[in-house]
Amino acid sequence: MNRILPLGILALAILAFATLLLVIVPGMQIRAQPATPGLQPYTQMELRGRQSYVSQGCVYCHSQQPRIPDQAPDGERGWGRAAVASDYAYDSPHLLGTMRTGPDLLNVGARLPSRDWQLAHLYQPRSISPWSIMPAYPFLFTVKDRAAPGDVVVAVPAGQGPRNGVVVAKPEALDLVAYLLSLDRTMPAPVNGERDDGYARIKR
Repeated sequence: MNRILPLGILALAILAFATLLLVIVPGMQIRAQPATPGLQPYTQMELRGRQSYVSQGCVYCHSQQPRIPDQAPDGERGWGRAAVASDYAYDSPHLLGTMRTGPDLLNVGARLPSRDWQLAHLYQPRSISPWSIMPAYPFLFTVKDRAAPGDVVVAVPAGQGPRNGVVVAKPEALDLVAYLLSLDRTMPAPVNGERDDGYARIKR
């Protein structure tokens, strides 16, 4: 009975020390780092698309953290160099992800820079990749008899779209694609002091 209080104090002290060492100190170190040279803040359109990326659950199936060669052959997969902390300077919260049901997307804007491709893929992924298990997002689009001035018509492959009319992207789809196209961290990673982990030399 007399040991409960000392054990409780010891447990709280260990928890406080772990929080300081693993959360607070690393957070302070990362916060002090400037953005990777060449990295631009998100536009308002891209920020809206980022919110859509979150609300549609894309983060559950796609990571945004290419790893170093010792951990995975992400560079050989064409996903770009290993990510560093400064690549996420404008990401709040970060969308690193924990699963890779689909490919890593941190550099998808560099790998697949076509807006038409991205829109068609969102409308019906299997129209682009027959083996894809990604869900379709037809609710981000509307079908019209004919396009109106200013409409962005989706180039859906034959047999994958409606029998009549055209598929037009809604603003939500355009915002989401704008965000995806902004994902480009192919600029060289900064080297931290004299230490060079080889991140900038990993070939895409």
